[in-house]
Amino acid sequence: MILFFLTNTATSKNTTIPVNVGLVLDMNGEDGKTALRCINMSLSDFYNSNSHYKTRLLLNTRNSKGDVVAAAAAALDLLNNVQVQAILGPENSMQTNFIIQLGNKSQVPILSFSATSPSLTSIRSPYFFRGSLNDSSQVGAITALIKAFGWREAVPIYVDNQYGEAMIPSLTDALQAIDTRVPYRSVISPLATDDQIKKELYKLFTMQTRVFILHMLPSLGSRIFERANEIGLMNKGCVWIMTDGMTNLLRTLEPSVIDSMQGVIGVGPYVPKTKAVENFRVRWKRKFLQENPSLVDVELNILGLLAYDATRALAVAVEKAGITSFGFDKTNVSSNATDLEAFGISRNGPKLLQALSSTRFKGLTGDYVFVDGQLQSSAFEIINVNNGARGVGFWTPEKGLTQKLSSNSTTKSKLKPIIWPGDSTSDPKGWEVPTNEKKLRIGVPVKKGFSDFVNVTIDPKTQEPTSVTGYCIDVFNAVIQELPYAVPYDFVPYAQPDGTSSGSYNDLIYQVFRGELDAVVGDITIVFNRSNYVDFTLPYTESGVSMIVPIKDNKKRNAWVFLQPLTWDLWVTSLCFFIFIGFVVWVLEHRVNEDFRGPAKHQVGTSFWFSFSTMAFSQRERVISNLARFVVIVWCFVVLILTQSYTASLTSLLTVQQLQPTITDVKMLIKRGDNVGYQKGSFVLGILKQLGFDEKKLIVYNSPEECDELFQKGSANGGIAAAFDEVPYMKLLIGQHCSKYTMVEPTFKTAGFGFAFPLHSPLVNDVSKAILNVTEGDKMKEIEGAWFKKHSSCPDASTAVSSLSLGLNSFWGLFLIAGIAAILALIIFLVVFVHQNRNVLKNSESSLLSRIRIFLKIFVSRDLSAHTFKDKGGIQVHSMGATEASPDSRYPASPSSYSQHADSHFLFYGEQGTPRAEYGNSNHNPNSQAQAPPEIVSDVELTSAGQEMARSPHVVRENK
Repeated sequence: MILFFLTNTATSKNTTIPVNVGLVLDMNGEDGKTALRCINMSLSDFYNSNSHYKTRLLLNTRNSKGDVVAAAAAALDLLNNVQVQAILGPENSMQTNFIIQLGNKSQVPILSFSATSPSLTSIRSPYFFRGSLNDSSQVGAITALIKAFGWREAVPIYVDNQYGEAMIPSLTDALQAIDTRVPYRSVISPLATDDQIKKELYKLFTMQTRVFILHMLPSLGSRIFERANEIGLMNKGCVWIMTDGMTNLLRTLEPSVIDSMQGVIGVGPYVPKTKAVENFRVRWKRKFLQENPSLVDVELNILGLLAYDATRALAVAVEKAGITSFGFDKTNVSSNATDLEAFGISRNGPKLLQALSSTRFKGLTGDYVFVDGQLQSSAFEIINVNNGARGVGFWTPEKGLTQKLSSNSTTKSKLKPIIWPGDSTSDPKGWEVPTNEKKLRIGVPVKKGFSDFVNVTIDPKTQEPTSVTGYCIDVFNAVIQELPYAVPYDFVPYAQPDGTSSGSYNDLIYQVFRGELDAVVGDITIVFNRSNYVDFTLPYTESGVSMIVPIKDNKKRNAWVFLQPLTWDLWVTSLCFFIFIGFVVWVLEHRVNEDFRGPAKHQVGTSFWFSFSTMAFSQRERVISNLARFVVIVWCFVVLILTQSYTASLTSLLTVQQLQPTITDVKMLIKRGDNVGYQKGSFVLGILKQLGFDEKKLIVYNSPEECDELFQKGSANGGIAAAFDEVPYMKLLIGQHCSKYTMVEPTFKTAGFGFAFPLHSPLVNDVSKAILNVTEGDKMKEIEGAWFKKHSSCPDASTAVSSLSLGLNSFWGLFLIAGIAAILALIIFLVVFVHQNRNVLKNSESSLLSRIRIFLKIFVSRDLSAHTFKDKGGIQVHSMGATEASPDSRYPASPSSYSQHADSHFLFYGEQGTPRAEYGNSNHNPNSQAQAPPEIVSDVELTSAGQEMARSPHVVRENK
């Protein structure tokens, strides 16, 4: 049928140029009729608003009848007989595929508004324009949903044709990028019967995965949902996500189909709800019913809107291209050419190609622009089927999942509440235990020794396992109980009929990879090479491989053990401070305290005696000066702490066992050629070989008892000098043999014990969370206590470690305080002393050396002004012989040597014993020696003890 579009304007027919364009649609279906009505309305609306345009599109419609061959024949007819300048349509990707080739050869643009297959892009024809979204563009929205809900597996269900297959590679790649596994792909033939569909769905029913992605058109998709609802795949716990192939046409489905789709999530292009769209929808409905009165329930869908915008884009491009001449160039076409070769090349193709590529406008579906011939997507709407379609959110490449387009959050919480299959409001976990009630086959290792971890008891008569116990088994049972759902399982010992092990731990792990076992539970260490075949849960034990060696008592019985509590630097520092504090006390006390006076040797001995005796007992000597008292108090505090620490450390050295490892370095083992042990079947053997151990020096043990026997023999007698194993085994061995072994460095890092599941198993995530819940609670302590506390009667390991000597780093703060206190006291004393005797230093009549000598003599002399040299009734001084006169009578006495009272008198004795008065009252009676005031001048101490006795005045205290 050929439709001539004529404008109803005042413009004359002679002023417009009709341009032939082809239209290939399935006129027997509702979609074709809907698209045709939208195309006609688009041309009418466009030329009514652009009456000044010189070109007018002349539609040449052909019926494809929904058949690929019919569509190809229609396109050939349009090219050969009508010589159309462009072709709109056809409706699906299979029909479009061949027509694109025709358009590319004839240079006629093909503009499709409904062909969505990504495979069409691979043809790389510049004359193909996709006026709809590529199916791959919705992959981002689908994977965002799966990632938001944490589903680890998904099964695509798609139609077995070009439309269904083309999107699957990009979908699979996107799922793998978010660590979501595709365990199976369900391919449904477009001609499949209901029985064939049920058979395929039953296969899915027996699998664990419950997340399904449906990619097909409604004609087949509606049947899938009805059959899935019948067999129970639409119950609680299931997830169904359908692509835009069904979402766009959801309104066209029967109510019975909608009822079977309750809880399904749909992804489709978002069409802004503008007034223009609503007005067009009303006008379209009215005109469509006029032309098709029998189709009452037909609704306008997005394909109609895309057809409307595609027609407008073509009209704009034709006008922009300025087409004035028509026809095809057939210069290279032979006379006997077939229909596939006889249509020639369009003269306007390149111009129209350029015009379409640069066309931009605001259409009913949003911004309409081509990039490399592809219409660009803006946003996808997420809908939930619940008594109809209900929007729950949006997805954009920039923002991800959002409840509103203006929102920036990308978490599932920003989606509106979703009603899942089975009228459930809780988020499905995405997998279930197979409904055929098949229990999980959990493999457990069988070995001799270390039965506290795993112990398998086998009936010798039936060769069947009677019990599987151990620490690892109890942990696994506790973890399974923490799961929010039931997981039936049976333990399968990895053993031969005679009860011996069937292989190594690596062999056991490989059985999971082969599918013989569903998981492995036991003392299985998480290592890299095993993770290539299975997925491990989080570890539930400590990690690391360590070396265990015997320990010996290293206590030395010698006469110098009392020096060991302190390090040499602390001894030296303490000695220096005792001498320093004695010196400081002497400086502060010798002028005012008789206990610190006397001959030089006596003063030195007294000072050191006073300082060192603070360690043991209180001193006989009194401390008179306040500054000295301050220094002594601080020093006694330091000495108290130091002596108490020394006592405690010495007590520990003499009473506690000094246990030291016999070997502390792996290199020492290798150099000496000692034998080392490792547990049978352990991966530790590889570590020992990497360290450089001679394989002949490696000895296997099966149990803690065997390891202990090998240690008792020693390396020289066929035993071992050290053993390498994982930390849990080592702790068990040490717990059974107290004070005999210890773990030493180095520790080789491993991930600890974990449970092994098949790669990408959905159980791994849930079991790992349950492990965290168990290990952080009291249940783990109960399990450890039940299996390991029976071996923990040994004393704490800390009591078997040798005490270390005390070092200066532990006491330098105390010495710093004592030093600051002593230096501060010295500074205060010297400042006061210099100030009191400043006249001696200021006297300029004598030389500097003389002044310094007099100043020092004053420093070592008594300070008679101090209260310690005074008596309540006064002091008398009797000469015991000739006394030494003042070194220089020209210098006045030091203020500290004379009374500071205004009426003080000073008496110096000359060489003949005759008194001479100076700096006093001239009327003073020289013979009134008995009435001398208490502030008698002090004599200068001499170095000789005899001189001291001969020349020092005899001081007699008067009795009251």
